[in-house]
Amino acid sequence: MQFFDSHCHLDPMRYGADLNAVLARARTAGVTGLAVIGTRATDSEAASDLAAREPGIVAAAGLHPNDVAEVGIDEWDRVERLVAAGRAAAVGETGLDWYRTTAPRELQREFFDRHLRLAQRHGLPVVIHTRESTRDVLDMLREAVARGPLVPLLHSFTGTAAEAAEAVDLGCCLGFAGMVTFRSSTALRDVAKTVPLDRLLVETDSPFLSPEPLRGRRNEPANVVHTARCLALARGESLDAVAAATTANARRVFRLTEA
Repeated sequence: MQFFDSHCHLDPMRYGADLNAVLARARTAGVTGLAVIGTRATDSEAASDLAAREPGIVAAAGLHPNDVAEVGIDEWDRVERLVAAGRAAAVGETGLDWYRTTAPRELQREFFDRHLRLAQRHGLPVVIHTRESTRDVLDMLREAVARGPLVPLLHSFTGTAAEAAEAVDLGCCLGFAGMVTFRSSTALRDVAKTVPLDRLLVETDSPFLSPEPLRGRRNEPANVVHTARCLALARGESLDAVAAATTANARRVFRLTEA
């Protein structure tokens, strides 16, 4: 059984000397694929370096919406260079966050639009963060899709069933993280039941959002198995089926070919 963690953060600042052990535990758990996501230029570059030397890892390059008011003058250029050089398999993490107030909304919209257009220019998927902003994210995605082809990944999805259906209609894949395993997340599990199997992704968002029964600990990719198992139970499907489908979906989206 193979699993693909479609969204994690594994830069040296967060894991340091533990990184090799974290990767080894992931492989032991059957996690054969990882998408390591950038949130600033430096960790996007680190993710690209990691993907270049480790099998089964892809990188995404982008600037997180919470950080766009603080980015250095050259950071967007560095992200663009990573993408243009073929060192990133996806663009992001980008999107809109109306929960935090660290960046003005219009600046977040501007950078989200930049990421969407960059992904479209290079034919890459785009990894999207949304927090209390799903309506506005979907509206911007609708405008982008009208311009041309786009493969959006809504990471750590927490929206409603209606929003999930709209996202699927727009061509999105929906990633579910540890939050779906929480005892209080019955409504989110009900939403996850409605997502077509060929649009479903599992993720950890490491080092954040550790799933049950590991809440309170630093998260890592090996724990994506808990999220997949929870989704399988909620959907009434076998773990084998969910693992196979979500792995195939991630490999398709990130354009990984079989060895």
